[in-house]
Amino acid sequence: MSSPANTESQKEKTSPNVALLGYGYWGKNLARNLHALGALRVICDSNPLHLEDARACYPYVTTTLRPEEVFERSDIDAVCIATPASTHYELALHALQAGKDAFVEKPLALTVEEGQRLVAEAKAKKRILMVGHVLEYHPAVEALRQLILEGALGRLRYLYSNRLNWGRIRIEENALWSFAPHDIALMLRILEGLPEEVACQGEAYLNHGVADVTLTVLRFSNGVRGHIFVSWLHPFKEQRFVVVGEKQLAVFDDTQSWERKLVLYPHQVEWLGGQIPVARKAEGRSITLTPEEPLRRECAHFLKCIRTRQRPLTDGESALKVLYVLQMAQRSLDQRGAPVRLTEKHMETTFIHPTAVVDPGAKIGENTKIWHFSHVMSGAKIGRNCVLGQNVFVGRNVRIGDGVKIQNNVSVYEGVELEDFVFCGPSTVFTNVINPRSEIERKDEFRKTLVRRGATLGANSTIVCGVTIGKYAFVGAGTVVTKDVPDYALVVGVPARIVGWMCACGVKLHFHNESGEAQEAQCITCGRRYLKEGDNVQLIIEREDERSFV
Repeated sequence: MSSPANTESQKEKTSPNVALLGYGYWGKNLARNLHALGALRVICDSNPLHLEDARACYPYVTTTLRPEEVFERSDIDAVCIATPASTHYELALHALQAGKDAFVEKPLALTVEEGQRLVAEAKAKKRILMVGHVLEYHPAVEALRQLILEGALGRLRYLYSNRLNWGRIRIEENALWSFAPHDIALMLRILEGLPEEVACQGEAYLNHGVADVTLTVLRFSNGVRGHIFVSWLHPFKEQRFVVVGEKQLAVFDDTQSWERKLVLYPHQVEWLGGQIPVARKAEGRSITLTPEEPLRRECAHFLKCIRTRQRPLTDGESALKVLYVLQMAQRSLDQRGAPVRLTEKHMETTFIHPTAVVDPGAKIGENTKIWHFSHVMSGAKIGRNCVLGQNVFVGRNVRIGDGVKIQNNVSVYEGVELEDFVFCGPSTVFTNVINPRSEIERKDEFRKTLVRRGATLGANSTIVCGVTIGKYAFVGAGTVVTKDVPDYALVVGVPARIVGWMCACGVKLHFHNESGEAQEAQCITCGRRYLKEGDNVQLIIEREDERSFV
């Protein structure tokens, strides 16, 4: 990957047309640079006062309160998103779906799942997705990486960073998510890999649940460790990144003048008699840097990627790695500092076919796959490890649990809930209104349909709204269900009637008499035992010392 070229050499007569979403604290800096590069065409912000300021600074730039106007404009090639972190995912998804290239300020999203969705959408639409890890475009960082590659520091021992300040207190994200992404990105770039283990401790002093101070420790497979200390309750500003090598130490201090931003210290440790270590200090040597604004270089790189279609240095995939580490650190923080190891589980990905549509505001769990021509509406929530086949529709606010399989040509309308491990056969039909009329609106009369854990709905079965299908029940193909189905019941016919009982493993149970008294049955395949009293069947969990019912 080549480094961003000199800013002036990248400025061309025909720059892409870029819209800026968010004209707040950082958005103003983006506007200044995009304008200087000849690319700024539209500024969008929800605050009218911000737009007044924008019009005063850039009178020839269009302003709008509505991002939808930006997405609808065919003359806009790309958007830069500098809004609150909680809005990054939805705005970026809208932009990509509208065919725009997207630059998103860090973090890319607030969950790995959302980040994966954006990366998948960018690939499907063949759009540029770049993330604002601005320090990777800093001349000092570029020089530092080159020194490491050349072996000037020797074998790396450990890295640490302090990103501290007073103020800029957030309420929608903690200090870890607000400050640490920059340093995580640098450590991952320098060490060229993800950590094996992450531990994070911190405390919330101002707002409950929003940590103001965190200390994160990253342990890598090559023995290198990284320490990241962030806080917005520090008496003065400190932005220092230190790399300790066996030959030299490098200090990148962004609060210093350009002459002292990157300094190498060739300190050494001598062993007297082979047993007593003595530290020998040496004078620091400043590395000569070209004083270029990192944000200007970053914006120029984005514009170049739009023109040439080259992959950005800080693309969606690299941002996903940062999200993996942030999520691991957050899990550790939630567990009061308990280390979290990186496993394949953290690397699971969501797959959404390019022909499928997932509206902004829908939540898709890890490792879920959504296939051809399917549509998931805003507000829907789908769990982990689900599979939605071809031409599946999931309505607004529908809840689908983990491990659910929905075969081709199924519409799950608003009001339907599928618990974990439900199976819907091809062309299963759900309804949500008992007496529909085309000319009469009845959206306030939706009746809830609940399909409990592990139930199977056969091909072409119809589930009339307002019923509950019991856990591990089995609805035969072509059956029409008009009333509640008990747990473990096997039902067939029009309307559905109970014709037997099913084990959780999917094998038919055989109870030995029809006297009405309590009966027991044992599955011939898995050995589970059940108790039946009338139309109530319970699984018996048997141990040597107890018997209980589920």
